[in-house]
Amino acid sequence: MALIAAWLGLAIYFSAVVAPSAFAVLRSFNLANPGEIAGTIVSRALSAVNKSGLLLSLLLLVSAPAVRKYYGRWSFIFQNVLLMIVAILTAAGEWVIASRMRGLRAAMNGQIDQVPLTDPNRIAFAALHVYSVAALSVAMIAALIVILLMVISRERAVTTSTE
Repeated sequence: MALIAAWLGLAIYFSAVVAPSAFAVLRSFNLANPGEIAGTIVSRALSAVNKSGLLLSLLLLVSAPAVRKYYGRWSFIFQNVLLMIVAILTAAGEWVIASRMRGLRAAMNGQIDQVPLTDPNRIAFAALHVYSVAALSVAMIAALIVILLMVISRERAVTTSTE
């Protein structure tokens, strides 16, 4: 439980603090390309969030049979489905969405701040950004539900063993 809670905390911190701060701070310096610089920083940090989410969810799925006895059948199945969702979305966020975004940034020659909002690459980039945010958000919600299921199952196990 501590591992998935730590990942969720990391993902929340990244989403609420790191990403917005990188853009706000760099824009405050009136640079020619603050969005490109901030995007590079945020991309690297997001890569760590996505890769750690994938590895953690796979670790929890592999170790699930060892803790099966603490869960009811449907709770166990639901928890593992949610962990698969975290794995799929963090993998897709890293190797599909972010990869395509890096390709579009390269196609814009690292000058995304100077590319018109009507440019097809910029439009595609903005759409992928929406998908990236949605993928991480759903993975975070799935992780939160996994944590809640773990807490409920632990409470039931404690209550059952004391009766």
